[in-house]
Amino acid sequence: MEPIFSFETENTAETENAGREFARYLLAEEPGGAFTAMYGDLGAGKTAFVRGVAEIIAPASHVQSPTYTIVNEYHGTNGLLFHFDLYRIDDEDSLDSIGYWDYLDRGGYCFAEWCEKIPYALPDTHYRLTIKKDPTDENRRTITINKETV
Repeated sequence: MEPIFSFETENTAETENAGREFARYLLAEEPGGAFTAMYGDLGAGKTAFVRGVAEIIAPASHVQSPTYTIVNEYHGTNGLLFHFDLYRIDDEDSLDSIGYWDYLDRGGYCFAEWCEKIPYALPDTHYRLTIKKDPTDENRRTITINKETV
């Protein structure tokens, strides 16, 4: 399947720009919100991508990695933005304890890092975003986005 988006980035600013472009797409194609499952190694640029998304959906938000808070919520002029870090989630009870299902029920734009930990809990229709580091250039990233329906 051909990705709906594919970006090559050389730095954080370009990764954020890719996030802005995807956010514009989401606002046009998914005005009520959507779920984006994010995959990528530690330091791949997932939070930088979400920072770009937030500039469009929730301008003036100060996006930080939700590593210790597990979820950050941003209210914006174009909707709600939820940014999850699921690295420390081990099972369905852990998801329940952070209110995961409640966030999904609220609508808005959900971006969840480390979704490989919760394949059983992804919405039936979601976007899959993968960020891969170039092994020969520590600054280069390849970002692909597909829409998946289970």
